[in-house]
Amino acid sequence: MIKVQRFTFNFFAENTYLAYDETREAVLIDCGCMNGREETVLSNFITMHQLDLKRLICTHYHTDHVIGNPFIYRTYGLKPEIHAGERAPGMPSLKQQAAMLGMMTNLEEVDTEHFIEEGEEIRFGNSALKAFLVPGHSPASLAYYCQDGKFVFTGDALFQGTIGRTDLWGGDFETLISSIQNKLFTLPDDTVIYPGHESSSTIGIEKQTNPYFISNKNL
Repeated sequence: MIKVQRFTFNFFAENTYLAYDETREAVLIDCGCMNGREETVLSNFITMHQLDLKRLICTHYHTDHVIGNPFIYRTYGLKPEIHAGERAPGMPSLKQQAAMLGMMTNLEEVDTEHFIEEGEEIRFGNSALKAFLVPGHSPASLAYYCQDGKFVFTGDALFQGTIGRTDLWGGDFETLISSIQNKLFTLPDDTVIYPGHESSSTIGIEKQTNPYFISNKNL
């Protein structure tokens, strides 16, 4: 049975997730730890549960979601995996993003060796996550759906009661609304959403109560 552990890291209160099953193989989603204390919290959990970390996957390439990638590379030898559209020419580097956001600028970057395509399955142990392309918050954001576990990691596309901002580089409001309606909202209503910030919800609840989609229904 697959389990999900959430950690909330950095001063953007970003959600980092570990998914693992009875084999103790695990994947890490959006590593946002930014200091030694947060790195210790994450590594202690991995050690305590004797997890074998297999992959580091990212929903999108914004600083708060990838700032911990160098730690994972140094500690576990894993490089981040993401959709190629997030690292396309013209997209800002982490240092450029940090400068725009008023953050520290001495950020390390770890090269991506494997780009994840839509529909690709990320396998670990007896489990799998399926990648969905959900652009709009960023040019090529991915969501990762686990059919057996009935949950989806939505990154910053869909939150409890709201959606991701679209005023950053590569963002587009209409594209994001379309991504949510045509991709995420096609999942079963009882699918739990694990967003990049704040608390979890379900697809059904967001269909019925999220103001961005209630207003659309009334148009």
